[in-house]
Amino acid sequence: MSAGASASTPSPDAPAAGRPRLTAVRFDGQALFALDQTVLPWEERELALRSAGEVAAAIKRLAIRGAPLIGVAAAYGVALELAREPTPEALERAADTLVRARPTAVNLAWAVERVRAAVRAAPADAPPDALAAAAAREARAIHAAEEAASDAMAVHGADLLAGTRRLLTHCNTGALAAPGRGTALGVVVELAARGELDHVLVTESRPLLQGARLTSYELHRLGIEHTLIVDSAAAGLLARGEAQAVIVGCDRVAANGDVANKVGTYPLALAARAADLPFVVAGPTSTIDPGCPGGAQIVIEERDGEEVRTAGGRPLALPQTRARNPAFDVTPAALVHALVTERGAAAPVNRDTVAALLRARA
Repeated sequence: MSAGASASTPSPDAPAAGRPRLTAVRFDGQALFALDQTVLPWEERELALRSAGEVAAAIKRLAIRGAPLIGVAAAYGVALELAREPTPEALERAADTLVRARPTAVNLAWAVERVRAAVRAAPADAPPDALAAAAAREARAIHAAEEAASDAMAVHGADLLAGTRRLLTHCNTGALAAPGRGTALGVVVELAARGELDHVLVTESRPLLQGARLTSYELHRLGIEHTLIVDSAAAGLLARGEAQAVIVGCDRVAANGDVANKVGTYPLALAARAADLPFVVAGPTSTIDPGCPGGAQIVIEERDGEEVRTAGGRPLALPQTRARNPAFDVTPAALVHALVTERGAAAPVNRDTVAALLRARA
């Protein structure tokens, strides 16, 4: 456990009513407190992070994860580093450390660049503590904007999917992945609040089981009916009509609408197309990368093969077994029925409709 961390164990059978809303990260000016997602759902442990290096390490090991959330965390990481050392050198060092933490999700670099620009805009004769104050203000503004985006996205997505009573979702896209209610799971929560949702199929999301560990945990807390399935069962269940649509999040959207998301997303898009079902992607406009022409230019993070050879710390294969572990895959825009953001939905998804989202007002 990191210094400053505290732990408590949730009651897995506690009723949804009256349970506090999940807060994945919170900032008090001195530290960033983050739920350690590597130990959920069995333990709720809060980490106290006090430097850019500590925040970057938490992001790398997926204690903090989800494209919008790692952007917010990284923004606070810059502020924390400047509170320790309010110099231009510390700003550049913090930015470089955080941007290198994970390469695929564009939100991280976007948020770091926003904070860096805010700090550089401070007057040349500003006192040293003004640099840290500027960074903290911008980080808080990013956090608040992403929370507002989550709420707006949920409404737009629920309007789009009105009448859809059975959904399938992949990985984790709720309050543990984005401030507020989340991205794709935020849409699910809004449909449930409207009384329009009967059931959610949740993929386990190998190799780190974000669906099994995190999405089922969030849905249980919310009292939303759901069933966990192995990843390889999804296509067959979609073909049998056991879901009426697929909704997922995104880690980067290229300018042409191609989507990078948790590995296993592309097969779901193919299966949805074969079953003639809508395949919907939800994410804030901060996830759109207008500088990336298409999916072929998205850097796909390859993680340690040990994550594939093990599950829950237990070996699944001999240690000498060669393993590949791409953390993401790319779904072509042509397979995406709609891209839902806080500024509305793009449908069809292509270069023009994605650009229109970026020009629109939230």
